[in-house]
Amino acid sequence: MRGRIWLTAGAVLSIAGCGKAEAPAAPEKSVLADGPAADIRAVAEADLPQGVRDAVLAKVPGMKIAEAERKARDGKLFYDVEGTRPDGSPVELDLIEEAGKYRVVEMQRDIAWADAPAPVRTTAGAAADAFTPARVIESTQDDGTIVYELFAPGKADEPAAEVNWKNGKATLRTTRNEY
Repeated sequence: MRGRIWLTAGAVLSIAGCGKAEAPAAPEKSVLADGPAADIRAVAEADLPQGVRDAVLAKVPGMKIAEAERKARDGKLFYDVEGTRPDGSPVELDLIEEAGKYRVVEMQRDIAWADAPAPVRTTAGAAADAFTPARVIESTQDDGTIVYELFAPGKADEPAAEVNWKNGKATLRTTRNEY
């Protein structure tokens, strides 16, 4: 009889020691903090620095430039150059100035949310503060990562959330690109 009591007591204590299983963590939030303000100025094609024009045409030969902006933010200089490829499809290039030279850091195009890879949509939709984007920019980075910039309805100034897509894996970004 004593053996059974000790066995029962041991079983009860071992179960009690297991504790409660923890609930799964809430999905992380997707909405990013506002980025730093930028001084943005429209630039005519004829007024673009030659280095910007050269970098744009090296990346997209034959690109017809439609408009451009110069952005100064956090002591850095950027250019956004929009236009069309020779086939007429729209394209935007973002460039950064580094030591007096301009480098294309991303190539962008607008896409429908339904055209984003399913894992990107799933990752964005699992966030605690998920929303259906009013606009989606697919932004190919110079390292091959694709960033899906998701604009919340009524907030057209900057993406509210961003999802990285590389090597078949989608990850919510917690910080914004500097450009």
